[in-house]
Amino acid sequence: MNKKILELIDKYDQDARKMRHYLHENPEVSRHEVETSQFLKQEARELGLEIEEVPKRGRSNGHGFIATLDTGKPGETIGLRTDIDALPMTEHPNNLTGPRTVISKNEGAMHACGHDGHMTTLMFTMRILHDLKDELTGKIIFIFEEGEENSGGIGEMVKLLESKEIDAIYGNHLAAFLDVGEVAADAGPIMTGAGFVDFKIIGRGGHGARPDQAINPVYVGVDVLNSISVVWNNQINIEKTVTLGISQFHAGTANNVFADEARIGGSIRYFDNEEGKRAYQLLMDTARKVADVHNAEIEEHPDAGPTTNPVVNDENLALQVQAGVEDLFPGHLTKNVQWYASETFAKYSELAPTIFTLVGVRNEALGSGADHHNQHFDMDDDALRYAIGTMTKFAVDYLS
Repeated sequence: MNKKILELIDKYDQDARKMRHYLHENPEVSRHEVETSQFLKQEARELGLEIEEVPKRGRSNGHGFIATLDTGKPGETIGLRTDIDALPMTEHPNNLTGPRTVISKNEGAMHACGHDGHMTTLMFTMRILHDLKDELTGKIIFIFEEGEENSGGIGEMVKLLESKEIDAIYGNHLAAFLDVGEVAADAGPIMTGAGFVDFKIIGRGGHGARPDQAINPVYVGVDVLNSISVVWNNQINIEKTVTLGISQFHAGTANNVFADEARIGGSIRYFDNEEGKRAYQLLMDTARKVADVHNAEIEEHPDAGPTTNPVVNDENLALQVQAGVEDLFPGHLTKNVQWYASETFAKYSELAPTIFTLVGVRNEALGSGADHHNQHFDMDDDALRYAIGTMTKFAVDYLS
């Protein structure tokens, strides 16, 4: 079977590269993936797959969908997932070494996180599994998730899948910090959960000549940030790492006017849910206590706080994928890899055991390897071989 998989990967190699380039040139930002969704649906329909669309409801704009390949033989059901959205960024014409091969044609939108490669991986895994259908059992549900970057599509997608009785769900992410050919699939936490920090400091505005008659939110904010830094060093469990990144501090518009309020924003990341929740509560408690000393108040944004869980790989599935990588691509498995980014994929663990792999795209000679969400981000198309192969191998091993 390995020989067949590798032959099919080679057969579709140039088509896969062309599709990745097309998707990269035509990005659509989260929850606006109209043309992207239609393109992917058409590809699935040409293989005769049944399409079910996510309803336009809640935070979903109805661009997500699933496509089902039924082998016609009794067996288990697996899910294979991709995200389909791009980021609201303007792409730089150069990667890390010079002009890039392909560039976005849509101003202000860029596939700066590899989702073009994720879609291509799923589409050509779909083609290969369709070719191998007679040798498989059960069903394969191909999951196309809209709005991953802002968590807009995951809720309704999970609701759609609840009745499908899925036995395992596989996802992957192209990784700029791994070299092309490296594949990681460690058991346990592999990506962090995330929480967002967003609160206002409500003080009292006034004239710059009389600071004694105002409650300056700038000083309160500085005091809050200093206190949070001390608390983070002294009260967060060092064996359960939680990172804090404060990225915003806004206050005032004039040199001689004290503003009424200031705003502080940022994020936290964690591999342990309970420690993440505790850390966020500790941060907000500290902010409120410090503000109280200054006779100011804290107004927390209603959407702030822990939002996504860590991505945790099922041990049995991780061992299966690791064995599959070693079998199909000997010497390409890398271990003990964790990434401090976050992913909505964690939500799928409510439906079934999950496995999430990381596939390297870094090639210094080509200029790929810039960090994700960076205007210089690029990928080496050679990585598609390993992404498609690893996903296909998982499905074949599980269903054959």
